[in-house]
Amino acid sequence: MKQPLAYIHPDANIAPTVEIEPFAIIDKNVVIGEGTRIGSNVRIMEGTRIGKNCHIFPGAVIGAIPQDLKFRGEETLAVIGDNTTIREFVTVNRGTIARGKTIIGNNCLIMAYCHVAHDCMLGNNIIMANTTQLAGEVVIDDHAVLSGGILVHQFTHIGSHVMIQGGSKINKDIPPFVKAGRDPVSYTGINSIGLRRRNYTNGQIENIRNIYRYLYLMGMNTSQALERIEAEFPVTKERDDILLFVRNSSRGIIKGQPEHKSKKASALSY
Repeated sequence: MKQPLAYIHPDANIAPTVEIEPFAIIDKNVVIGEGTRIGSNVRIMEGTRIGKNCHIFPGAVIGAIPQDLKFRGEETLAVIGDNTTIREFVTVNRGTIARGKTIIGNNCLIMAYCHVAHDCMLGNNIIMANTTQLAGEVVIDDHAVLSGGILVHQFTHIGSHVMIQGGSKINKDIPPFVKAGRDPVSYTGINSIGLRRRNYTNGQIENIRNIYRYLYLMGMNTSQALERIEAEFPVTKERDDILLFVRNSSRGIIKGQPEHKSKKASALSY
């Protein structure tokens, strides 16, 4: 574990099986779990917690202070779960007084040049492709996939099993199980391929699709659609996850495909 060309603060808590490559710098008040590999020229800064069997590629900076004017030097954390890969030149800032920590969960892949700002909360099994940028206090739920070059506005919530087109600008919440894309970003259907890969049945997928027909394709406002979904669809976890997400959305959810582009596409087109 000891690498003579790396700097490791004597107060850092590094598991014996961690591999540290030359020219890495690890500050005090850092914890790194068993089996993790730290690449060359990585900077792990004060307040970082990294789990087991992670791989941090060269040039990444984890735990830098927030780029937020309300930060006053308070003790906060940047937490990375187990089996997560952080590719080249990713930056992950630690939290502020708002939430106290920035979290990236287990089994995530954060590709090169991505940025995860202060107080973001990322779940498990998330993929962020190259150069995607998260502003502060973004929440991303499990199994979401963000393609390359996406810009996510602060306080945005992205639901579980979502797939977002590369280059999108996200300033509204994106409810679970959907695909989102185009400009402005809008609902484009159900992430059926991703759901099948995660062992959702055809019946579950069709039920999700029908729920979103009510939300996006039947000419109702959101309140009307939610009332009818609750009244007309049987209770399932997927139904309740969608209802809870939309009702709790502080920014409002993304809209359907603009009419001039969709040409009033029927529900059957999805």
